[in-house]
Amino acid sequence: MMKSDILLCSDLDRTLLPNGPQPESPEARRLLQRLAERPELTLAYVSGRHQALLMQAIEEYDLPVPDYAIGDVGTTIYAIEDGHWRPWDSWYEEIAPDWRGKTREDLQAWFADIELLRLQEAEKQNTFKLSYYAPADTERDHLLSQMRQRLDAEGIRASLIWSIDEATDTGLLDVLPEHATKLHAIKFLMKHKGFTPEQTVFAGDSGNDLPALTSGLQAVLVKNARDDVRDEALQQVQAAGHSDCLYLAHGGLLGMNGNYSAGVLEGLVHFLPQTRDWLQDVSSGKAS
Repeated sequence: MMKSDILLCSDLDRTLLPNGPQPESPEARRLLQRLAERPELTLAYVSGRHQALLMQAIEEYDLPVPDYAIGDVGTTIYAIEDGHWRPWDSWYEEIAPDWRGKTREDLQAWFADIELLRLQEAEKQNTFKLSYYAPADTERDHLLSQMRQRLDAEGIRASLIWSIDEATDTGLLDVLPEHATKLHAIKFLMKHKGFTPEQTVFAGDSGNDLPALTSGLQAVLVKNARDDVRDEALQQVQAAGHSDCLYLAHGGLLGMNGNYSAGVLEGLVHFLPQTRDWLQDVSSGKAS
């Protein structure tokens, strides 16, 4: 088997999964399946979903089983082999110090009087993830500033991740250890498995993907992303001086429309042109 030399990290909902209002290119997921069979490619899913929902998405949408899964908005990492999902305990050891021994319940008590916040279901919480719903039209910056002041007063290093669930038009807010974002988890995976930035591509669509999309990693924003996410991503990479690291999918690769998996593949080809030949082999019916 050839050495794996490409790491493709992708969000799931409305990125690989066609569960938004925009149309999917029907051949895109078949191409992704075949691409994932290449020994040169390591595939990692990076999602807000917990393990059971990750597994459900893979089955429901006929996705390839990844080599790694970063779940719960970056607070869990699994290595997957022969159907076994093995949590990386070293990741918990990496992120735990940020909360200085405080529990999710401790943090929750500090925000109990903020009426805008509604606690998400128990299965969407974990040891290092406190998740809320809020109205989509919430004054986000004011809310996050208010929460940040309380965390800072307790000496807690935390990331506050805001996004919008388009299906329900609901705000989603995750309170995580500072080093437990999708971006930090991707970098942890890269470091421990020996992938360089030049070998790595991340794909996403939403607000909780922004830290990774604008980090300087090679990143692709699928065409179906919300306009506000696209605008904010562009502003951030321009301000940071690495606009070349963000690719906006627009369609056209192999006749596909750039939405969902088609956009992920388009971005992969943009940054790593050798993958175009792999996809053309698949689309023309040649053996991989």
